[in-house]
Amino acid sequence: MLDIKFIRENLPAVIEAAKNKNITVDFDKLLHLDDQRRDLTQKSEEFRMRKNDASKKIPTLSGADKQTLLDEMKSLSDAQNKIEDQLTKVKHEFNDVMLLVPMVPSQETPIGKDDQGNVEIKRWGEPRQFDFEFTDHIKLGRDLDIVDNERAAKIAGSRSYIMKGDGARLEYALLKYAMDFITRKNYTMMSVPVMVNRFALEGTGFFPGNEEEIYELERDNKFLVGTSEVSLGGYYYDEILEGEKLPVKFSGISTCYRREAGSYGKDTQGLYRVHQFNKIEQFIICRNDNNESQKMFDELLSNTELFLQSLGLVYRVLNVCTGDMGKGKYYMNDVECWMPSRNGYGETHSCSNLHDFQSRRLNLRYKDQDGKVQFCHTLNNTLVATPRILIPILENNQNQDGSITIPEVLRPYMDNQERIERR
Repeated sequence: MLDIKFIRENLPAVIEAAKNKNITVDFDKLLHLDDQRRDLTQKSEEFRMRKNDASKKIPTLSGADKQTLLDEMKSLSDAQNKIEDQLTKVKHEFNDVMLLVPMVPSQETPIGKDDQGNVEIKRWGEPRQFDFEFTDHIKLGRDLDIVDNERAAKIAGSRSYIMKGDGARLEYALLKYAMDFITRKNYTMMSVPVMVNRFALEGTGFFPGNEEEIYELERDNKFLVGTSEVSLGGYYYDEILEGEKLPVKFSGISTCYRREAGSYGKDTQGLYRVHQFNKIEQFIICRNDNNESQKMFDELLSNTELFLQSLGLVYRVLNVCTGDMGKGKYYMNDVECWMPSRNGYGETHSCSNLHDFQSRRLNLRYKDQDGKVQFCHTLNNTLVATPRILIPILENNQNQDGSITIPEVLRPYMDNQERIERR
């Protein structure tokens, strides 16, 4: 959410941002509702002041004069109640439109309609050149009996999977390694709720706009999160933090759920696009300072790069364009790992700076050194998401005999096992 004052003062830029992010906002309606809101608020305040003045006079009056004033106060109350009812309705409509207004992206963000407009800014490592015919992760998983998609589909439908044996051990070795990796960087580990109230999704910017991607538990009026960012963002909802205690750095671990409603027919096999997965998310709350939040962004991206490098995975970094970044993002980079079966890079991480977009919706604030209350900046980035990250790990570490060499950093979490082999 943006400040309405900022919107009025920078209307052309905000309109352009909505256009470039493919978001439809009726700005004429928004400004009209804001005018109504201001007018009704002023009228309500005038009625309140007149009632206060009248109430002060009542003790000095008696008889007919007193009754006349009491009747006048009743009329004022009735009129104020009507104004308040109108104001409540207008505020609701105003807020609904405000929730659609996107963050104005940074000047470094490329303009583009979709992911084809993303710009590569960095590569690390060279794709492996196989001297034998490589196998994709689906066949590797089946041959080694470590992934079972067929029986998972029988239980849970399409886009389901079961990690078994050394596959399950590898997945949880990766998650445990990631936990240790980020904890050593002084991030507070958080095991968070995956079933949340609507405000958490509205506050973090997923609602309105992503309802089709979120599982809803209608009986309980709850929703299943697609990322722990939702719960981490809502952690300090409606609170004021002490500025000297910022930045706050969290790493959230959770199971995540996504309907993948917009991906019909895409990646229906294997581990790339699934309905349920495990993820460790980095989340930072910092001061409302552009230089500081950029520094935090660089740190989040660096953490991910060092993590991937420690696994020996080849990757690239993309500067995400306006049409692919989402309404709340100020600046965003995607990280993609090399996946031989795709003969290209596949997205594994998204690093985002949202400035004060989420904190305004969450009413998340801090007191600066002068005692002034400011809205925080929030940022996030994936550290690891399984099972998707297992695709490059399995495919790039396969051997000619069909076995998988376990990355060295994961071996201590698997009893120093070096390979996954047919049993």
